[in-house]
Amino acid sequence: MERANTKTIATNRQVRHEYFVEESFEAGIELCGTEVKSLRQAGVNLKDSWCDIERGELFVKQMHISPYEKGNIFNKDPMRPRRLLMHKREILRLFGLMKQQGYTIIPLSIYFKDSRVKVQVGLCKGKKMHDKRDDMAKRDAKRDIERALKSRGHD
Repeated sequence: MERANTKTIATNRQVRHEYFVEESFEAGIELCGTEVKSLRQAGVNLKDSWCDIERGELFVKQMHISPYEKGNIFNKDPMRPRRLLMHKREILRLFGLMKQQGYTIIPLSIYFKDSRVKVQVGLCKGKKMHDKRDDMAKRDAKRDIERALKSRGHD
């Protein structure tokens, strides 16, 4: 995802542990001025956030953007639902997949692209406990192999 003129603000690293990410999409996000200033200071938490489709519009819920400390009465509620900006065709396709095949839409990361704030959302399917154990076993095996190769190279 790292391209020219992009700066990652926050990533939701727990998603890849809890879900299979089938596809990812880039969406704009509707923010007010003090929220953008707070994002520049990395005042965002994506941990428990998720997306929902209401009346043909995509919203991100439970995304916490800290109030801007130099703000005033214009600071918004940190947990308010925020509208994501995507093409209607993409939203309708995601809606169909959510309803028929039990997918969930979850924000994976939030970043600046040039001067705009973008959200990378993933089309995710939940992992079962045995899937999580398999992933952990693979990761441990890979780490052991790398460690063995590294120690072998120094002898």
